[in-house]
Amino acid sequence: MAELKDYLIKYSNDVLSGDIVACEKHKWACLRFLNDIEREKHKQFPYVFDEKKALRFLKWMTKFNHTKGPLRGTPIVPAPIQIFIFSNIYGWVHYQTRYRRFSLAYWQVGRKNAKSQSLSCVGSYEASALGEGMSEVYIGATKKEQADIIYNEMAAQIKQSEFQEKFEPKYGKIMHKKTASVIKSLSKEDNKKGDGFNPQCGLIDEYHLHDTTEVYDVLLTGMGARSQPLMFIITTAGSDLNKPCYTVEYDYVTKILDPNIPIDNDNYFVMINELDKDDDIKDERNWFKANPIAASHEEGIEYLRKMMKRALDIPSYMKTFLTKNMNIWVDAKDNGYMKMDKWHACGSDEAPSLEGRECYVGADLSKKIDLTSLSFVFPNSDGTFDIRSHSFLPEEALKERENTDRVPYSMWVDEGYLTDTPGEVVDYNFIEEYVAVYAAERGWKVREICYDPYNATQFATNMQYKGFKTVEISQSMKTLSEPTSYFRECVFKGKIRHDNNPVLTWAMSNAIERQDAQGNIMLDKQKSKDRIDPAASVIFAFVRAMIDEGPSINDHIASQDFTF
Repeated sequence: MAELKDYLIKYSNDVLSGDIVACEKHKWACLRFLNDIEREKHKQFPYVFDEKKALRFLKWMTKFNHTKGPLRGTPIVPAPIQIFIFSNIYGWVHYQTRYRRFSLAYWQVGRKNAKSQSLSCVGSYEASALGEGMSEVYIGATKKEQADIIYNEMAAQIKQSEFQEKFEPKYGKIMHKKTASVIKSLSKEDNKKGDGFNPQCGLIDEYHLHDTTEVYDVLLTGMGARSQPLMFIITTAGSDLNKPCYTVEYDYVTKILDPNIPIDNDNYFVMINELDKDDDIKDERNWFKANPIAASHEEGIEYLRKMMKRALDIPSYMKTFLTKNMNIWVDAKDNGYMKMDKWHACGSDEAPSLEGRECYVGADLSKKIDLTSLSFVFPNSDGTFDIRSHSFLPEEALKERENTDRVPYSMWVDEGYLTDTPGEVVDYNFIEEYVAVYAAERGWKVREICYDPYNATQFATNMQYKGFKTVEISQSMKTLSEPTSYFRECVFKGKIRHDNNPVLTWAMSNAIERQDAQGNIMLDKQKSKDRIDPAASVIFAFVRAMIDEGPSINDHIASQDFTF
């Protein structure tokens, strides 16, 4: 091979020019590398590219054999995408300490693109060849079976290599004899909290399966004593846009790559291989974007052809094909109410001032030990709507709900999206004051308070006494179908503007719709797996807000189009 740096520069330029088929985010990663090569010349940039360190790892990969497939038993030859990724991770070092630059790495790529092989090579290298001594390498997963996929691949690689005598499988872990380093699985179901852990390396496969960041956090927080740790995530896309791989990591790493967004993290390497928006999945030329290894050989192309045919023949399999093979995030919850990519597209962190604006308030007062929510809907003269929301949870129930609901209520309190009211039950006085005082402080003019009559009789009476007009919203298909449908239509058309409130977004992703024989819909709290109270409160407000700017609900009920 020519000098590695020259190879990587040519590879990056070929990607950017289109000579190598690649998605937009892959191109951004290559542009980032080229920019870093330029930054290397300036004193303000503390990192240099060390070819020897990068080549050392690539050489390590070639010492192992393929353990599966048509190449089984033959030495691993790193593919161009692997050369690019691992040259970055292992090649960039601090110019003074020579410690590696990247302590975090994220690679999202389609199935059958050497994910397990790559993580296995990284794990054995970190346990033996890095020179840390007594390294601890953990394979993190929600279930032991998932963690064992990498563990077993690593054991198989070692067993068939020249390093067989240097490692010893023992008591559910692989030990490197010379350094006393260990490799072992760590799953959430093992109830391991990470006490006393000192990971040199954390490997997470298929992060899209994780319901929480618990395993990730255990590994990351234990790395503080290491001089050059590495947390490495390799995953495909998923079909639950409420899990942390999408809501936290994918969104963040996309911003790191995007040259138009001023977010820099010089310690986080990112590579995303996916189809671009509006790419034709039937066009085999596009498959290389999500499958830079599988689509480079005939066996892989034939595999993808079979998977696509199955998806076209069996519509229910299309979700799997899109997420696993085309690496496209798909919101495919059964009977899910909202397409979350459409919802996210309506969000903005730069929320406009709503001072002096009229709004409708939706109040969903659930059981006093559960989440209670208020939403404010502001109709605009151009047919658009601004949405704000706030929720409440009793302080003494917060930790318990945090564990059962598996969401960061405490963080949402700190960020101002949630109020923890004193005591064991929600104090409705806080909610009454929030409407009266909070709205007044911001100059919001409340036209009506729309409420679910369940648990809200006293609330409505008190708000009337305070001078507000209250409207009872019947929890019937007849009342809720049109606003529920119209609100979603507005989201799809980009006519809703929200402030990326994470509690409301979480609720929208949880919402399941119930439909009658005539096609009328409403949100179904019984069938929704997680809480939807903030979403429900938006719909309550929308029952009234849509009358001014959208179709008349009375006209619709009186029309021949409406059915019971």
